[in-house]
Order: sequence, then structure tokens, then C-alpha cells
Amino acid sequence: MMEFLAELWRFTRLRKKFWLLPILIMMVVFGGVIVLAKGSAVAPFIYTLF
Repeated sequence: MMEFLAELWRFTRLRKKFWLLPILIMMVVFGGVIVLAKGSAVAPFIYTLF
């Protein structure tokens, strides 16, 4: 996984695709919300946000 992230960072830096960073950050945030909402005590509070 770390190799993939390092390669992705090299790609964005080399090709000057810094506009991809906000998209990737939001994907990570939403992925974390989905993981938290799957089966924890935080789930009812996350569902009220949406």
C-alpha cells in the first residue's frame, strides 16, 4: 500500500497534477467514514450527518 501511495505522489509531482489531491483526500475521508459507520457505536451519529 505504501508503494502505491509513493508512486501516486511521484506521479502527481512529476506530471503537475496537484488538482487530484483534494479528490484523493476526500476519497480517503469518505472511506474512513464508511469504515467507522460499518459496525461501531459511532454509526448512529454518522448517519445523522447525512
